[in-house]
Amino acid sequence: MKSLRFLLFTTLMSLSTVVFAQSTTPTDAQKSFDKLKTLAGAWHATVTTDPPVKEMGDGAMADVLLRVTSRGNALVHEMGEIGKDDPTKYDHPVTMFYLDGDRLFLTHYCDAGNRPRMAARVSPDGKTVEFDFVDVAGNTKYGHMQHALFTLIDANHHTEDWTFQMKGDKLMHAHMDLQRVKQQEASAR
Repeated sequence: MKSLRFLLFTTLMSLSTVVFAQSTTPTDAQKSFDKLKTLAGAWHATVTTDPPVKEMGDGAMADVLLRVTSRGNALVHEMGEIGKDDPTKYDHPVTMFYLDGDRLFLTHYCDAGNRPRMAARVSPDGKTVEFDFVDVAGNTKYGHMQHALFTLIDANHHTEDWTFQMKGDKLMHAHMDLQRVKQQEASAR
């Protein structure tokens, strides 16, 4: 009887070790999330749109702040127009990135008054993270964000491509080329 208990105990311990070892192996979603968290910091963005939008296209500038929060469980992405610091009067969308099980999601708190949710898929080389529309909460009469693509070029340079579905299912594409703000420049602001 003792040998049977010992065998059962040894088997259970072996299985729990295997399960624990598997659970500590990062998923593709975790790897993508960790990669996105390396973008934490202040960024200057050059924005172009298609079709052109007077206030946003043809090289308009924006500030983007990314910060890790909630003990590393979320990444906040805030975008604002340079020199327009009142988010009650000017565009200031906020996007939250987070893991849900083995999937990476974003929820975009849009200036259009809604909250689209998108799920990530990563490229085989790990340099791009693409987000596809899942669902949206809130009023969509002005449209909603439909798609996002993050391309990591190096530690100080990345691009973001956002697709907004306007009224009548027309799409507007915004491309942002982002350069990391140098430390001394960020502290001078």
